[in-house]
Amino acid sequence: MNALENKRILIIGFVWPEPKSSAAGSRMMQLIAFFKENGGKITFASTASKSEFSEELIDVDRKQIALNCASFDVFVSDLQPDLVLFDRFMTEEQFGWRVAEHCPNTMRMLDSEDLHCLREARRLTVLKNKPFDLNNDLAKREIASMYRCDVTLMISEFEMVLLQTHFKVPSFLLFYLPIWVENEKLNLPSFEERSDFMFIGNFLHAPNHDAVVYLKEVIWPLLFQKFPEAKMHIYGAYPTQKIISLHQPKLNFFVHGRAESSFEVISKARILLAPIRFGAGIKGKLLEAMQFGTPSVTSSIGAEAMNGDLLWNGFVTDSPEDFADRAIELYQNKTTWFDARQNGFEILKNRFSKDVFEDSFREFLSDKFKNFEKYRNENFTGLLLMHHFLQSTKYMAKWIEEKNKQ
Repeated sequence: MNALENKRILIIGFVWPEPKSSAAGSRMMQLIAFFKENGGKITFASTASKSEFSEELIDVDRKQIALNCASFDVFVSDLQPDLVLFDRFMTEEQFGWRVAEHCPNTMRMLDSEDLHCLREARRLTVLKNKPFDLNNDLAKREIASMYRCDVTLMISEFEMVLLQTHFKVPSFLLFYLPIWVENEKLNLPSFEERSDFMFIGNFLHAPNHDAVVYLKEVIWPLLFQKFPEAKMHIYGAYPTQKIISLHQPKLNFFVHGRAESSFEVISKARILLAPIRFGAGIKGKLLEAMQFGTPSVTSSIGAEAMNGDLLWNGFVTDSPEDFADRAIELYQNKTTWFDARQNGFEILKNRFSKDVFEDSFREFLSDKFKNFEKYRNENFTGLLLMHHFLQSTKYMAKWIEEKNKQ
């Protein structure tokens, strides 16, 4: 019998999913679809407000919840879910202790999205010129959250290894589940039918914002000088005024804002450029580029944890001069372009196939439910952290709750 059949699953979302705005939104919709397909009864709850771009959640109960409010205790006590999925560690900090107190036998699962402390350490190094420090305050919060949960879903193999070697997180608390892709045949434009360079990304995400500014100010002048016919198109949700101000038609640099369809804009471009200087996880834009047959030039952090031992679907370089040269080479050489596209298809088939990960995730959950008490007792550090978390966070939340009544 399927381990999820008729299981009550509560997902506490950091935001309401926007799959057309970010890879995080696509990831959440994949998890919801998986739970539904395997017989789970899903409730999605969030403190955030819905936007006009929020996905309509079909056959999913929806609940607006509030921070520091006893109404959540009543809600979760009545629901008594078999599994609670926290969307990023911040939601676990806010609601984990309430779930543990009112539903002690519920499995608590964290979806990390990416390792926030790694992204922050890299950001401070790049933008603030600070020494790389992985043991930052964000790490203490994030790793503690992982211990308090029964399992954390990771999308990056690199981060899986980092957690086990640097932070000594036990392997049984982690499960590798990347964003996966469907094995579907798309009608993709040819080399001759494509033109121009492009970038796409949610600009609320700091690495995307930085990448486009760096692209415009450092890389594009080098590329445009050598290849004045080149055109660069920037797409993405929630562009800031800084991003909008980068629009300069005289330099063939165009900022378009939100794209209605990522397939439309990526598949029409000949090359995707993603000079990502800091970040973590795997990059949805690069995964989609592979799906849509669009080679890319990116940084070592951009390609991190994606291609394994396989050849990249284009070039990986951290030198601005080399980045510009490689982008021009890939754009102009049809043979190099075609080989790069095939490399992308191989990466998808061997490393991101939905069929492989669906089966392994289903088996993993079956084992977790079957041996739930054993796994939880083996995680003594998690039990210890939850005990103290309950004592401190609970009473702080209660104090805020009483203060809000005044």
